[in-house]
Parts: sequence; structure tokens; C-alpha cells
Amino acid sequence: MKNRKLKATDYLFHICNYGVFAILTLLCAYPFYYLIINSVSANDLSANGAINLIPRGIHLRNYLEVFKLSGLPMAALVSVARTVIGTACTVMASAYLGFMFTQERLWHRKLWYRLVVITMYFNAGLIPMFMTMKTLHLTNSFWVYIIPAIVQPFNIIMTKTYIESLPPALQEAAEIDGAGILTRFFKIVLPISTPILATIAIWAAVGQWNSFQDTLIYITDQKLYSLQYLLYTYLNQASSLASLVKATGNASSVASMATMQTPTSIRMTVSVIVVLPILLIYPMFQRYFVKGIMVGSVKG
Repeated sequence: MKNRKLKATDYLFHICNYGVFAILTLLCAYPFYYLIINSVSANDLSANGAINLIPRGIHLRNYLEVFKLSGLPMAALVSVARTVIGTACTVMASAYLGFMFTQERLWHRKLWYRLVVITMYFNAGLIPMFMTMKTLHLTNSFWVYIIPAIVQPFNIIMTKTYIESLPPALQEAAEIDGAGILTRFFKIVLPISTPILATIAIWAAVGQWNSFQDTLIYITDQKLYSLQYLLYTYLNQASSLASLVKATGNASSVASMATMQTPTSIRMTVSVIVVLPILLIYPMFQRYFVKGIMVGSVKG
């Protein structure tokens, strides 16, 4: 079949289409670009709002000074640990429960599935949740970041839908050969469920990395503060932190206005430190994300 010759209206449509998407891309990317260029530009210019498109007076002293702030390295370790462990637990729980809910021989399968789904619409509220965490001795514990987030009903629904779209003959053939339920899960279903599991991994990782309210509610031990919670406190206390950094520096480090810490430089630099890791990780999972997010969109 020969390629259809494009008309003038087709070219106009493509130009408008690409133009709109280019504008939307720039609008989405500019806030991150603005944070980065202001974090590496002269602090006096950044504080005055003079840095909008092109960085000026480039230096990296802001990052060196911010990493000296009390609690930041430990908070970074807590955030990385909760993201890695929490994501792994959420993915495995979603995969296993989604798989089990596809097994017709599961006792009262529909009842258990409905009980899981109903939690998407109803919850006890903040105070009963806090009392439950306190009763379970999870307050001021690292595991308060992990355990409540393991079972996510929406992720289980997505996994169940994906597994149901797989050819049932795969599991039937393995069962005929003597494979048990766990063998079929780990050796048959899990390896071919990469798209949906990668999608869930992105959601879980972003949720764990960006979360700060659980720290605000359940944690008072500073050793368990997450990076996002420190960002929250730093943004609220940027002026006093800038004064602290200047007070702890030597005369040569504060002599230049271009590198003297300001509330703006603290906000911009800490924001970049918190946002950059998740921006670097997402492109690696993007191809799986596109496949996984389309689960259930096409039938037949």
C-alpha cells in the first residue's frame, strides 16, 4: 500500500500538534530548570529574582553548604532506605495478592477481593490510624514508613487485571507438569509481569520518596526524619538556616555576596537535592510505565 500523500491541512495539523506539545513540555520542564539555575547562580542575583532563563555567576558552594546542615545526610539515608525497601515490599505484595485473586480455587476469593477493594473508599480517619500505629508500637519506628504502605488496593487491582490478560494456558501447562502455586507465581507469572510491576514500582517509589506527612504525624525522633520532611522544615525556616550557615562559615566564605547563603538559595538547593533523584530514575522505567498504564484499555 502506497503512502498517502499529505495535504496542506495535514502539515498544518502536525505543526500545531507538535507546537502545542512543545509548549506543554516547556511549561512542565521550566520549574525544574528554574530551580537548578537558581541553585547554581550567584546568590545575590537569585535572591533579587534576576535569574530567570540563563544562570549567572555559576558556583556550587550552595550544595557544599547545604550538605553541612544538621541531619541532612541521615535524612537522605532514611529516604533512600524507605524508598528501596518500601517499593520492594509493595511490588511483591501487589504481585502476589493480584496473582492469588486470579486463582478460582482460592477460598472465598471474591469476598477477600471485595474487602481489599472497599478500603479504597472507606477508612477510619487520622486519629484512629494514629492510635493503631501507637498500639502496634510503630510510632517513632522506621517500619511505620513501610508496613502501612505494603498493601495498596489500586496496585492489586492493576496487577490482577494484567495477570488475567495473560494466556491461561501458560499456568495450565505448568500445573500439568506438576508445578505448585508458588512455582507458577515465581517462574511463570512474575517474569512476564514486568510492565505492570515496573509501573507499580514507579508509583510506590515516588510515593515513598515524596511522603512527609507520615513523618509529621508519627515521628518525633530526629534520626528518623525523612528528606522530604526536612525540606518542609527548611522551607519554613530558610531565613534562620541562611543565618546559621553564615554564622558557622569563616570570614573568607562569607566575604562575597555572590556565594553568601540566602533564604532563596537554601530553598532552591534543598529542592533540587530532593527532586533530582526521582527525575533521574523515572526515564529508566518509562518504557515499562507506558505498557503497564495501558492495562485493561484494549479488550479482545
